[in-house]
Amino acid sequence: MHKKLFFTAVFIIAAVLVFAVIPKTDSSKNVLAANIADANKGIQFIESDWKKALAEAKKQNKLIFLDAYATWCGPCRMLKQYTFPDKAVGEFFNENFINIALDMEKGDGPAIARQYQVNAYPTLIFADGDGNMVTYTKGYIDAKQLLDFGKFGLSKKPNK
Repeated sequence: MHKKLFFTAVFIIAAVLVFAVIPKTDSSKNVLAANIADANKGIQFIESDWKKALAEAKKQNKLIFLDAYATWCGPCRMLKQYTFPDKAVGEFFNENFINIALDMEKGDGPAIARQYQVNAYPTLIFADGDGNMVTYTKGYIDAKQLLDFGKFGLSKKPNK
């Protein structure tokens, strides 16, 4: 009885080890490549550098589009998965804005959250190169709604 239990345990451990060291198949590489290609169609964000975003906005005379998010926020993840990768959204936002995504609980995030009184996630903000808020919205929006919001934000851009 003990031999049978011992050999069963050895077999299970060996099977687990074999599956742990088998290299991933090419199909998983293709999925990763497709995800990277999809990401390149959408909004390109500067990650976690508010000062760089402000400087670029001034230099290029563009508004900043700020995605104020939290990692635990479900609607924030939906924006990243469904709205931001949209090709039309990416083309419009990459051409017209300096795009930055900031975790409101890390780095510059808490100070930015206080500055713009962010009290719900996601909060999407347009600001000028001096950091003055132009307009904002809260909550999940789809690609069409984000395009409309982007056009509205652009129409509110101060003349400089």
